[in-house]
Amino acid sequence: MKKNNRESEWKERPERTVGVDLGDRFSDYCVVNRDGEVIEEGRIRNNEEAFRRHWEGEPRQRIALETGTHSPWVYRLLQGLGHQVIVANARKVRAIWENESKNDRQDAGMLAQLGYSNPRLLYPIQHRSVERQRDLNLLRARDALVRARTMLINSVRGLVKSAGGRLPKCAADYFAARVSSALPAELVTATRPLVDQITALTFQIRGLDQAIENLAQRYPEIHILRTAPGVGPVVAAAYVLTLDRVDAVAHSRSIGAFLGLRPKQSQSGESDPEHKISKTGNIYLRRLLVQAAHYTLGRFGPDSALRRWGLKLAQGGKRAKKRAIVAVARKLAVLLHCMWRTGQNYQPFPEQTTAAVGAD
Repeated sequence: MKKNNRESEWKERPERTVGVDLGDRFSDYCVVNRDGEVIEEGRIRNNEEAFRRHWEGEPRQRIALETGTHSPWVYRLLQGLGHQVIVANARKVRAIWENESKNDRQDAGMLAQLGYSNPRLLYPIQHRSVERQRDLNLLRARDALVRARTMLINSVRGLVKSAGGRLPKCAADYFAARVSSALPAELVTATRPLVDQITALTFQIRGLDQAIENLAQRYPEIHILRTAPGVGPVVAAAYVLTLDRVDAVAHSRSIGAFLGLRPKQSQSGESDPEHKISKTGNIYLRRLLVQAAHYTLGRFGPDSALRRWGLKLAQGGKRAKKRAIVAVARKLAVLLHCMWRTGQNYQPFPEQTTAAVGAD
């Protein structure tokens, strides 16, 4: 119903359609009238005061802008001022007009023309609410801390190796405690500050882990998703908050393409070459799903139909194993969406469960 209302609204051509190319400090805009003619072009400072001064009190306009760092707050501001705001999928629309003479002014003009002629060509997306964005920021902050800790751990190991030593293997959470006594005396001065930072980062990561664990109280679907193998609080929360809503994709099978886990396609005539995955969509969630797939196929992964299917695909060497991991990540993404949509927990062997129910 929401989609139908939105598309019927798009059919009503407004008096003015505006394309805004959001920059870091300044944004270019282009305005076309009901006949598609450019009537105004300009540049405004990229802050709330300037946007409010420019569009507050103006008649309702259709405003098209690309998704990016500033698009969430701009979207909420302009929509609050009563305008029809369309947020274009940057990956999709850039493939339409990318050329050698690209500039911000042209981008604004193209956004205005596409918004005027056919908003569907912008592949519109919907930004999540302020509350969900705040919760998602917990995951992004944790990811930044984990990557910083990994870099420091690798630096410490590299310094010790360069001196002819080797530190013991251990999980990142226990690295500082395990290696403190194993550091060569001549490297203590150089490595001690790094180890202290690793200790501090570990403490902060654990604090965010607890905050992420508490998200399940506001999003009960997280409990359901966590029943799948390799899906802990971080993966489940990232899945729910990144997709934002279960109808983000029309069908569960479409989630693989949505997250960039499906091979690229460039079929033309009789030519249909095989490509790597497209890697479109959310990078962080895709990486988490791949990590969950590694666990599913690893030595500690519980027995399930998904694991058996993945292990069968992995037979044939290193390349086959890499493909199997991506395939399991894609299938896991589909399963998680089905679980979210139906409200059912993960079933390791769904066919056996169905047969048992039929026998009863």
